[in-house]
Amino acid sequence: MTAAMYTLLILAVLMANAPFLTQRGLGIIALKRKTFWHHLAEWALGLVLVGGLGYLLEKRTGAVHTQGWEFYAVVLCLYLVFAFPAFVWRYFWQGRHKE
Repeated sequence: MTAAMYTLLILAVLMANAPFLTQRGLGIIALKRKTFWHHLAEWALGLVLVGGLGYLLEKRTGAVHTQGWEFYAVVLCLYLVFAFPAFVWRYFWQGRHKE
């Protein structure tokens, strides 16, 4: 694996967890209450950004390979797994200890 692949993998883990770690919209905009739908929208935006960066890195190295639906299903599931620690912390661990 190249340095670009490791960088993309680390960035994917960080982007998948970032929406659940802060109550600010996109980490910048102050919100009174950030709902699950805000988290989901930020998570999806991170998925698109990481996917776009992966596409650019692949394009930079040579020809871009065409992908079928299976590839995108696996990428989506992998990104879900990356987000699991922060999701559990936000909705299960932190919610239980607020009382």
